[in-house]
Amino acid sequence: MGGVTATAQELIVLVDDDGTAIGTLPKPLVHHGETPLHRAFSAYLFDDAGRLLVTRRAEGKQTFPGMWTNTVCGHPGPGEDDAAAIARRAAYELGLQVDGLREALPGYRYRAEFRGVVENEVCPVYLGRFTGTPSPDPTEVGEWELLDWAGFRHRQETEGDDAWSPWCREQSRLIESAGLAPVS
Repeated sequence: MGGVTATAQELIVLVDDDGTAIGTLPKPLVHHGETPLHRAFSAYLFDDAGRLLVTRRAEGKQTFPGMWTNTVCGHPGPGEDDAAAIARRAAYELGLQVDGLREALPGYRYRAEFRGVVENEVCPVYLGRFTGTPSPDPTEVGEWELLDWAGFRHRQETEGDDAWSPWCREQSRLIESAGLAPVS
């Protein structure tokens, strides 16, 4: 019998230091203390009023549970471009449509550790818009808020180190440094 079964696992694309795909692994085998370098994305999505949708990762997430972060993060599948992966994850995690996506930090790469689990990613960063009303999957998103950019950055700078994901803190500073932050 052919086709994809309900037990099919998400495959993560492993990459070399140049970002070239070198293989795949099922997602449950990727994130641990010695996480291999792999492909990911981060997206910062805004409503029509220019407010950023931020999300708090569900407490049951393997990586960085309970931390606030940008709108949506994830991994493109084998042969999937980032825009399609962002649209897929925004629909799945938040019930939203994505529009006007543009690359902000194409060469972003980071490594971060929390409670023995390491993220090690080549992770282009995108800015765009969302349409619809957030309806989060509780296994992915614990809470969400809409913040103007200044309010978002103020919270990041004043809340504890474990309140916000390390990639979101760093990416937001880089977005500002590049002159890409929306005017609040």
